[in-house]
Amino acid sequence: MNRVLEPLAQHRALVDWLRNHERAVWDWYADVERQTQDAEAVRLSLLRDTYRMDAKGHPELFAEITAAKVALGLEAVEVFAYQAQGNSRLNAAICYLPGEAHLIFTGPILTLLSSEELRAVIGHELAHYLLWQMDGGAFYLADRILHHAANHPNAEPSHTQSVRLWALATELFADRGALLATDNIETTVATLVKIATGLSLVSGKSYLAQADEIFSKSKPRTEQLTHPETFMRARALHLWADQDEALDASIAKMIEEDEGLDALDLIQQARLTKLTRRFLQHHLAPGWFRSDAVLAHARLYLPDFAPAKEPDAELADELASLSKARREYLCNVMLDFCAVDPDLEDLPVAAAIEQARELECLSHFEKIATKELKLKAKDLKRLKEKAAGMLATAKLAHP
Repeated sequence: MNRVLEPLAQHRALVDWLRNHERAVWDWYADVERQTQDAEAVRLSLLRDTYRMDAKGHPELFAEITAAKVALGLEAVEVFAYQAQGNSRLNAAICYLPGEAHLIFTGPILTLLSSEELRAVIGHELAHYLLWQMDGGAFYLADRILHHAANHPNAEPSHTQSVRLWALATELFADRGALLATDNIETTVATLVKIATGLSLVSGKSYLAQADEIFSKSKPRTEQLTHPETFMRARALHLWADQDEALDASIAKMIEEDEGLDALDLIQQARLTKLTRRFLQHHLAPGWFRSDAVLAHARLYLPDFAPAKEPDAELADELASLSKARREYLCNVMLDFCAVDPDLEDLPVAAAIEQARELECLSHFEKIATKELKLKAKDLKRLKEKAAGMLATAKLAHP
């Protein structure tokens, strides 16, 4: 399999955001001495709470560890293995330390899985290590920052959503590591299903067909917090193995929220801010609309707002692909400019009506305009009928 593990687009976007917008926090977490202190605490905790296995006592396990290390190019990494105590749930996890990977198995996972399936699990966990040491440890720092921010008492919904997106993307990345370790997608998928169900016999081939059937009948999004649903993981892995050209877009549809505005992650906030700027530059472009009062109000949204000097050729297509929630949000933004400058009379409402038509959310704009602007039904009906002509006349008077 000629594939190289690379961070997902969601990983890169969040790392770039943290580096550019939270530089002081980034530098604090990058402190080497602090990481060393944390490492000692991790080692002691593992010794207290687990049974440590070695190559002499568990040669089959360490043979699979060696095979997975080679497949992922991690031959130089020292790997330790532990069996957790007092936990019957099938699972595996990894503790990352520079130069060391500590694998923790829980429940009867070592007896349930075949040797190749066990290699898939090890490859999955070592892929976490691989991600965390990339780019000088940047992805590990981002992981720590995002999790600690989300657990802070003063965390915002954007912090919670960001760590959720990060975790979901990380599991899909790690699944690719499992596939690299086994070079067998059916075995890799069967491993996922075994761990999820506890069954001792499953068919990876059948489950891949089951996942394809689900996607042929719906457009599912994950509802999970840390791990996408198993059928999504199988589908995502299949797309990656096939080098599907729409891979990134398909992954985004699975794990990125696209409805509602109450729980945007940090990247979605940045994207929505950029979209709002571009939309306002387009909406306020007519000469008649760029009064001092209107531009001053726009700068309450965006302090450095300035009208666009050139048309945005790509905006129309992007607006057409927006979710219903995003389009209704833009209707609310337009409503905010309908009564800013009384000298403009009904022109801002007419402009909003025409734009709402293009956004296919005119009914939503009518609803909020009737309520917030106290427009009577007959006046709104008149404006809908005359909006295009009013705007054409205004454009001639104020080119």
